[in-house]
Amino acid sequence: MTAAATGRVEATPEGAGPSAWDRRLVAILAAGLAVAALGRLVLLPTEGMTGDLNLFAEWVHRLATDVPLGRAYDLELTFGPVMAYVFWFIGRVDPAFQAAVTTSDPAVAAALKLPAVLADLAIAAALACTLRDRPRLAIAAALGVVLVPVTWYVSSWWGQYEAVYALFGLVAAILVVRGHWAAAGVALGLALATKPQALPMVVPFAAYALARLGPRRALLPAAMTAATLLLAWLPFVPNGGPAAYLATIGGLQDSDFAVLSVRAWNPWWIVQSLAAGDDLLSDTAPILGPLTPRLLGYLAAGIGLLEVFLLVLRNPTPRSLFLGLAASVLVAFCLLTTMHERYSFAAVIFLALLLADRRPAAAWIVLAVAVSVNLVAARPPTGLPGSWIAVGGPVGIAGSLAITVATVACLLLLLDRGAGSAGRGAGSAVRDRAP
Repeated sequence: MTAAATGRVEATPEGAGPSAWDRRLVAILAAGLAVAALGRLVLLPTEGMTGDLNLFAEWVHRLATDVPLGRAYDLELTFGPVMAYVFWFIGRVDPAFQAAVTTSDPAVAAALKLPAVLADLAIAAALACTLRDRPRLAIAAALGVVLVPVTWYVSSWWGQYEAVYALFGLVAAILVVRGHWAAAGVALGLALATKPQALPMVVPFAAYALARLGPRRALLPAAMTAATLLLAWLPFVPNGGPAAYLATIGGLQDSDFAVLSVRAWNPWWIVQSLAAGDDLLSDTAPILGPLTPRLLGYLAAGIGLLEVFLLVLRNPTPRSLFLGLAASVLVAFCLLTTMHERYSFAAVIFLALLLADRRPAAAWIVLAVAVSVNLVAARPPTGLPGSWIAVGGPVGIAGSLAITVATVACLLLLLDRGAGSAGRGAGSAVRDRAP
């Protein structure tokens, strides 16, 4: 069976194979990863995003003491079942959570942040291994991602879990282009079972599978994704876990976060800033007849994701898949309301696979810088220079424009069919063997 039929991608050294890893390059990668790990160790015991972390600590405490795993969603968890298992496991292995705890205890803060920190480092390792046939690219991608504030600020400072679903999404993409469709379906299912922010990733994966395998054979990875989701949710079904989870998420969307943008620098943030200054505007008030900003956001995002689907479908190469994954995340981030500043996280990861191509690399730089500044401005470290960056005003508008430009750039790069099919500038050590 040909590579075109299976979608399998082979490594092409282009003059740089595994033997090109000399001691100097290995030392650079090891030193960079050591610096990244050390910095995270320093931040692990800090209180971080105190409100959220204290809520996570309460969940872990309850799961460790009086709430069985199957009733986890009685606690109004805002994560999918993967994180429910993680919280349950932390409570089982760390005796500190037997007592009521808060993140004022450094050991508690460190325990809660550790899964995200490990996911950060695993992302860097996955990038380095995937691109190992081009050592300098592998080093640039791994260290670029693990050192940029987008990752360590969210994971080891705030204690948020974007890195977990981004890791599963990255693993799914790597497995897909290597032709491991069933395993990729499992990885995608785990991403979806972690946070709902992984949902846009389904679009480019579906397009790539349909184009490569055809409708009938594409049912295999789809079935594996569905089966993984079903098995992940199964222990919670008897106690109404899925329904409780949806009710909790829906309630937050209709109350606490029913605004145009929750400090996310996107076009809605520009509208909100120009119309209300430092105030937050509701996204449920009708503005065009019965249409609300939320409904308009759904419509615009749906059109944008359909465009991503069609572009990947007509040119199903690894480059298009990686661009499509970044674009789908950014389309949702830019066009949906109620977005948080960290929901563009996964796009920074996927674009790192294409750093050898100067155009995706330029988009990655713009995105990484703008998202990093957005994170620091949204929740600054007290007393440090980040506290001087205003989340609103001209800086916020400029940052919103930068992230929007990066989104448009990903969509335009998807239009370039020649770069993907010929392998020109693929920016990755994985290379499509299809003609």
